[in-house]
Amino acid sequence: MNKQLTNCNFTLWLEFEAVSPNDWDIENEFCNIQVNLEDGRNYGLNVWTYKYLETAINEDKKTGENLNGLYQIPPDLLVRELTRECIEQSIRDLLKIGDLEKILNPSIYVNRNDK
Repeated sequence: MNKQLTNCNFTLWLEFEAVSPNDWDIENEFCNIQVNLEDGRNYGLNVWTYKYLETAINEDKKTGENLNGLYQIPPDLLVRELTRECIEQSIRDLLKIGDLEKILNPSIYVNRNDK
């Protein structure tokens, strides 16, 4: 069943606001977020900026990880910048398409009953 939500209410918890609100590189960073829908569904996402992808590759070249940057295990979502506005707009647009666990990665869905 596709639950397209055109006027969906949700709340966001953004790691950068909670941990280090005044010391965050909005263009070259990664963070965790939580999306809580009003229907009770909860999601946990790893979010990277476009620029951070390049940073991660360069770090792997230095450390030798991921075969010296030959590959990357992607985050759940890539965005232009880590700001509440950018992430909120992105999530709202994705919810118009359908369920986040179908559009992104099924592992982002957090079933509170499994805990």
